[in-house]
Amino acid sequence: MASASTTAPPVAQGAVHGVAPLRAGQGTSFWLRRLHSLTGIVPVGAFLFEHILISNSTAITGPDAYAKQVAFLGGLPLVFFLELFGIWLPILFHALYGFYIWYRGDGNATEYPWSGNWMYTAQRWTGGIAFVYILWHTYTMRFTGVDLHAAPAASFGKVQGEVFQPAMLIFYVVGLVAASWHFAYGIWLFCAKWGIVSGEKARKHFLYACLAFFLLLTAVGLASLASFRSRPQLLFEPGTAAMQTPHSSAKRTSVNQTSVIQASVNQASANTEGR
Repeated sequence: MASASTTAPPVAQGAVHGVAPLRAGQGTSFWLRRLHSLTGIVPVGAFLFEHILISNSTAITGPDAYAKQVAFLGGLPLVFFLELFGIWLPILFHALYGFYIWYRGDGNATEYPWSGNWMYTAQRWTGGIAFVYILWHTYTMRFTGVDLHAAPAASFGKVQGEVFQPAMLIFYVVGLVAASWHFAYGIWLFCAKWGIVSGEKARKHFLYACLAFFLLLTAVGLASLASFRSRPQLLFEPGTAAMQTPHSSAKRTSVNQTSVIQASVNQASANTEGR
């Protein structure tokens, strides 16, 4: 009589639960998987590192510091091609091929409830959420409304225009957490699959470091969002260099209205005296 243990697929000795090695593949499959794994770290991961921990964190200091960072990035040589080949195309390839791998793969989180399998499943879902978030954020910030490369002073107010909407704020928070998790746990998967970190104990310790990195990314990102929300909302007038708050705008409108009224009173007085 066969034992019950024979019904489960065998697990190679020393294998790490939930971490499948890079498949050899055939033809171009091997290189596509290698490229997919690598682009998750460079340049996509490097972009997230810079965007969250460097650029967005300047918002904590205030609008001026944030505008200076946007002006610096917008002033880089051949910035459009840097974005195209260093950000947009790598993200598009990594996301689309990741969806293909997800479609071809078989999830086993419920059949084998190891923590690694649950985390690997979370990696797939957070990747999808992060892709939608990055796509939306890039489109609205880069290709709609004021051109921030031409008017970096409008950058703080433009982001505020999104996060001051409750639904968009929730979307930003969910997208931030998803992108942070996908990147941080992706570093661990990359190092485990490529053999950079070997051994059960070393991988466990490195996993703790990656989880700490996830918390750091999330904390800095949330602090940046809080800075956009906590400061008076800035409005940008296209075609001018004016940056103002709704309060100052209302105040100026009130002053103008008062001047018009006063001018009308003076004109009425002059007409009366003339009679």
